[in-house]
Amino acid sequence: MKKITTHSDQETKDFGKKFASSLRSGDVVCLYGELGAGKTTLVKGIAEGLGIKDDITSPTFTLMNVYQIEPTPPRRPPARGESPTNYKLQTLVHIDTYRLKNERELLDIGVEDYLGQPGTVTIVEWPEKVEGLLKNKKVIKITLEHGEKDERTINLSS
Repeated sequence: MKKITTHSDQETKDFGKKFASSLRSGDVVCLYGELGAGKTTLVKGIAEGLGIKDDITSPTFTLMNVYQIEPTPPRRPPARGESPTNYKLQTLVHIDTYRLKNERELLDIGVEDYLGQPGTVTIVEWPEKVEGLLKNKKVIKITLEHGEKDERTINLSS
């Protein structure tokens, strides 16, 4: 497990930007933490790191926001057998299940078209509510915790 401490919203976003470079096609990032822990702030940084210019808002009432990732050329040609990074990613899907009644609601709005699919990175806030949909997916778990003032502790595990 990797543990990081940030001291402002901007530092949390900056961590998200760096973290974005490690994301691969089909990854599902599960964000755990109480209300106001910085989950959406982290998503904003990840989106920025993926080159998304859209205004990122929490999909609390819509359940799911879909953003297109502009293709960028690789920083260097991939080594033999290595897959390129960001330029193969096409879609970022941001899901917030806080108000979700059951997994069926997500299925009804087409989550299976995105969850764990090639070319897609999916970020799920409050993943506890949809654990059944996450089985057999490449899941990265991130827990955010409040600290003093604007401090956040970010715990990363897979």
